[in-house]
Amino acid sequence: MGLKAASTKSSPMVQHLPITQARINLGALVKRVHLNKEYFILEKDGIPVAAIMDVDEFEDYLELQDPKVRNHIRRSYQEYLAGKGRPAEQLLAELKAGSKKAKRARRQKA
Repeated sequence: MGLKAASTKSSPMVQHLPITQARINLGALVKRVHLNKEYFILEKDGIPVAAIMDVDEFEDYLELQDPKVRNHIRRSYQEYLAGKGRPAEQLLAELKAGSKKAKRARRQKA
């Protein structure tokens, strides 16, 4: 079986594949999933029964199933819409300034 590499970067490639072909080409399949961020729907007798996706994306999916995480994202988005956000450059400058102050305080204690 020839598994052709996907050339599309904008939208994820979703391939439907019989389980028997997936079993024969599992190494190549996993490599494409990991490197190209492709998705595979595995079929048995033409019926979709399972899917393969990259583990990083799967972990993100599982995390988003946690109601606490979803509530935090919702609150953060509401704060953003209310104008409570700030540019990344400003945040980084504040973190750097705070880090320098903490270093000075540690040196003075020693």
